[in-house]
Amino acid sequence: MNKKETLEIRKQFTNENCAITRICGCYVDAEKEIRTELKEAFLSLPEEEAFKYYDIFRKTLSGTVGKNLITLDFPTDQEMPDGAQAWLLKLRDSRLEDDVLLEEFYEKIIKNYAYGENYYIILIHAAYDIPKKASDGMEMFDASDDTYEYLLCSICPVKLSKAGLCYNAEKNSIEDRIRDWIVQAPDAGFLFPAFNDRNTDLHSMLYYTRNPEILQPSLMDGLFGCAAPLSAKGQKETFQELLTESLGDACSYETVVNIHESLNELIEEKKDLPEPPTLKKPEMKQLLAENGATEEILDQFDEQFDRAAGEKAEFLATNLTSQKALEVRTPDAVVKISPERAALMETRIIDGRPCLVIPIEDYVEVNGVPVRY
Repeated sequence: MNKKETLEIRKQFTNENCAITRICGCYVDAEKEIRTELKEAFLSLPEEEAFKYYDIFRKTLSGTVGKNLITLDFPTDQEMPDGAQAWLLKLRDSRLEDDVLLEEFYEKIIKNYAYGENYYIILIHAAYDIPKKASDGMEMFDASDDTYEYLLCSICPVKLSKAGLCYNAEKNSIEDRIRDWIVQAPDAGFLFPAFNDRNTDLHSMLYYTRNPEILQPSLMDGLFGCAAPLSAKGQKETFQELLTESLGDACSYETVVNIHESLNELIEEKKDLPEPPTLKKPEMKQLLAENGATEEILDQFDEQFDRAAGEKAEFLATNLTSQKALEVRTPDAVVKISPERAALMETRIIDGRPCLVIPIEDYVEVNGVPVRY
């Protein structure tokens, strides 16, 4: 799912656009025991509660595509009648009216979700009548032929509010505040099935994680039958390893700077497209070829790529480089420079020693103090 499709679903979480039919949930304590459950029609909730749930649902579809929001494709075996996809479809088609399926769903999460404190599992069913779009992009709400029926799950930590003092209006006094258990913003969640090309895509789903480095691989495997992809940090580290192994002695300062410049140019060139730019093995190989990799390096690249990342690995360009700063690190110093000005810095041999050289064109500051040179 791209950003535009995700935003289209997020817009439903208001009273005016609400397509939610039913909400269910359970509160799980630190011992993995269910303490209480919720099962009711969503529109029967008090308005103030509904608004707070809307906020949680919107946050479950927020963040950066490819980092916080990750599309997971079901493996072929999970699309069989006894696979995870079929089970999730059964849950969706029940419209959350089947208590046995709900209990099984909660058990799957409790068994596979790695979290040692209290949390609240929220599951909703919704049916969105997809409006057609005119040639000018305007939505025609009276011309809907398809319905996108989906489940959205949010897993929210529940934490004790901080201790403190408060004003008691009835007693007109300052006193110790009562500490309550507060439902926090979601740490994880998912949308099933995916909403691709503005329609139902049964072959994939959208997974949410608040922290891109905590993907909960056990949850992905136990609930969806999907292997966890590389995290944003994992993609960057694998890319760095791949460059080091592939280039070997040819891994010079200039070559690496040129590769990152090429990545930044790619990101800038495609910034207005709905899908963020990605690199698979052919694109990665082309990136090296365009930046001076020898034929010998390119001949060995396929094998090195498969070994480092896996044959079908895919890297998000924005996970591999920074558009804000190019970082040069030595054992004794760290230098950061704008990518646009990277050409100012170069390597030279001075008095027999390799040095980083940065020309000074205007002024120099040390901890905010202008100094002479």
